[in-house]
Amino acid sequence: MKIAFKGGTPARDIFIPYGKQYIDEHDIEAVTKVLKSPYLTTGPKVEEFEKKLCGITGAKYAIALSSGTSALHAACHAAGIQQGDEVITTPMTFAASANCILYCGGTPVFADIDAGTWNIKPEEIEKNVTSKTKAVIAVDFTGQAVQLDEIRDICKRYNLILIEDAAHAIGTKYNGIPVGNISDLTTFSFHPVKTITCGEGGAVLTNNEEYYKKIMLFRSHAITREIDEISQHPFNGYNEQIGLGYNYRMTDMQAALGISQLDKLWIFSNRRSEIVKKYNEAFSEIPQLTIQQEIQESDTTRHLYIIRIKSSLLKVNRNEIYKALNAENIGLQVHYIPVYYHPYYQSLGYNKGICPIAEKLYEEIITIPLYFSLTDDDVQDVIKGIKKVINYYKC
Repeated sequence: MKIAFKGGTPARDIFIPYGKQYIDEHDIEAVTKVLKSPYLTTGPKVEEFEKKLCGITGAKYAIALSSGTSALHAACHAAGIQQGDEVITTPMTFAASANCILYCGGTPVFADIDAGTWNIKPEEIEKNVTSKTKAVIAVDFTGQAVQLDEIRDICKRYNLILIEDAAHAIGTKYNGIPVGNISDLTTFSFHPVKTITCGEGGAVLTNNEEYYKKIMLFRSHAITREIDEISQHPFNGYNEQIGLGYNYRMTDMQAALGISQLDKLWIFSNRRSEIVKKYNEAFSEIPQLTIQQEIQESDTTRHLYIIRIKSSLLKVNRNEIYKALNAENIGLQVHYIPVYYHPYYQSLGYNKGICPIAEKLYEEIITIPLYFSLTDDDVQDVIKGIKKVINYYKC
């Protein structure tokens, strides 16, 4: 039943976006210095950024790339995914988590999620393992770590490579160990709505030297100057292409911003945790809403905050609630449409019904504002607006 929202004056006059970067003068100064330096593209700041990522996570190697998507592609390449290989992943993610498998010629296999945590369920991963399975791409949904111990055990049992898509999870720890220093390969994203940003950018972290060397070549056309890798050395600066790679390099401008942002990571993380606590306290009291279940092992730096609408307790569906909240000047998004719902995946032969828990979740979720510069007043306005809309439409 469709009911026009007539809730009166909005809770606030100014629109609150669902996500937003925070850039201060230190960030601007860091980028300006690079603009005045001899290096604009890959240079000393990229290496400094990579070392800083290693310092924060404890990983042996970090390779900075142009985006989170290129990081996933590079990780799949390092894992040796190719035609005929299957890779298990979650449908509740941005399409890049599955697209990277297709880039390498592999086949995405979607495993259902846990009904409480909304992360990929270890039992569903194991259920989908076949003789063709090469790897698992486990996504730390909203920033909460997947059940890494259980998933690593499955990967070990079946000789699978574990790629952790931690685009949401920089700053998160699992059993006290930073994400980035646990899985075979871990990818980060530095898009503006993430906890830290490089404008655009990504990284792969690993403790495996072979993976590191493969990705370093892959991100720069597979062209090398290394003496032990080229066939001749006629002059200084001579280089050869020894494989097929891409231009996935990060610029020094992006890296300088990333370094400055990493200096604020724990400030960003703590503020996000404060906001999450306020939301949890407010929404746990509303029977028409469900919030994400947290696992004890994950000390989470939260990228997204999602509420789930209990449609059975409301007069309207999620879409009408979404419109009403927009009318309250609250910026929203839905994370995510199940990957195999996209027309391209439908054209590949994927059908709805593969992951019923994820599909039901998609119909009822809304992402609400969460970012560092969200003020306490903003948070209260969001809470007030959501309570107002839910009260208006409750059965």
